[in-house]
Amino acid sequence: MAHIIDFEHGISAVDGEYDRPLQTSVHLIVEEGEGAIIDPCVNRSVPRILEALAEKGLGPDDVQWVILTHIHLDHAGGTGLLVSKLPNARVTVHPRGARHMIDPSRLVEGTVSIYGEEETRRIYGDILPVPAERIVETPHESTVRLGGRELLFLDSPGHARHHVVVRDGRTGHIFAGDTFGLSYRELDCDGRQYIMPTTSPVQWDPVAHHASVDMMLAKDPEAIYVTHYSQVRDVPRLGADLHRLIDAHRDVALAHKDAGPARHERLRQGVADIVFREADRYRWPFSRERVLEVLGWDIELNAQGLGFWLDSLQ
Repeated sequence: MAHIIDFEHGISAVDGEYDRPLQTSVHLIVEEGEGAIIDPCVNRSVPRILEALAEKGLGPDDVQWVILTHIHLDHAGGTGLLVSKLPNARVTVHPRGARHMIDPSRLVEGTVSIYGEEETRRIYGDILPVPAERIVETPHESTVRLGGRELLFLDSPGHARHHVVVRDGRTGHIFAGDTFGLSYRELDCDGRQYIMPTTSPVQWDPVAHHASVDMMLAKDPEAIYVTHYSQVRDVPRLGADLHRLIDAHRDVALAHKDAGPARHERLRQGVADIVFREADRYRWPFSRERVLEVLGWDIELNAQGLGFWLDSLQ
């Protein structure tokens, strides 16, 4: 049975099991017998999504929308396979990302440059294209409807230039993809959630990231859903933390911009030090080994992304 967390208002999170449990959530909205799937994760997530739909009493014909916050493959890699199973579903995507869902070859090449060919194949398998006639581009302030429920798309660069967040008109909640960071449930402590920005390759921009976070906070959502991992609340506190940590990542990058061949290792250690300072701040009852077990790969990706950002300044 797919691991499902049910929230109120027809919203659920399905564990996509991208690389480990409770790492990557696929969000499902059900309204008036219709379904929308947000960020379908990877090919092996597809059977879990179909199983979750069945548990909600929906068949493949009932899904109207597959919604992409952005086209990084841990969010969008399973889209082509999924829509081949959903005859009525259309795919929403930022205008900058639409062509890459129709022809994913460059998207795959970029992923291979980061992960390597063997690891890309292991994680993602064959990335199937989405037929062009099923693509709906969603620029800033465009909307779609799910039954009587309006979904509003807001341009949200910072993590990526092809990123949107989605405001749910029924609840005011926001589906933020990666722009509101990541927050793994394994690191919750006494009910207190933690946030960490994701600066992963290749388009991180701290100025744009701050602006996108402010845009979301201005909507005053009671809850935000991040892909890694699902619902966060206490949004004003987490937003303030996110601003502080975006600056901390920027400062680490600038401090090591002239480090030459040692730059990546220093960036990686600098990001790890940020995480350990947060662990001390929040008095996590976890060993450093446990923190690295949960966040180690994100630390590596953040360091890579900081390197790309530094290169873009030249």
